[in-house]
Amino acid sequence: MRCVIARFPFDLTKSGVLESMKGVKPEGVFGASVIVGRRTYPVKQVGQVVTRQDRRDFSAGEVLRAMTQLGFTCRDLSRTAAPTRPLSAFQEASAMLGAPAAV
Repeated sequence: MRCVIARFPFDLTKSGVLESMKGVKPEGVFGASVIVGRRTYPVKQVGQVVTRQDRRDFSAGEVLRAMTQLGFTCRDLSRTAAPTRPLSAFQEASAMLGAPAAV
């Protein structure tokens, strides 16, 4: 499949991506990720290995779009809800009593 990443055309195949990522140790995932085989890789790491370009040259969205079209499972953590702050003991007790917490 022909993909454009960082204004350069690439002919990518699912088997080619699997072969490129074979033996590559996944870095820590803090944002968008791609599942290649049984491992979860950061999108930028996959883009760097597959295109052999610097990570600053392409966006995560370009790689996500290409990997999704190839049939890989992609996750974009930036679209998920932010974790909520835990309640203080006072707020938790007020919630249990059904009264609004006065601050």
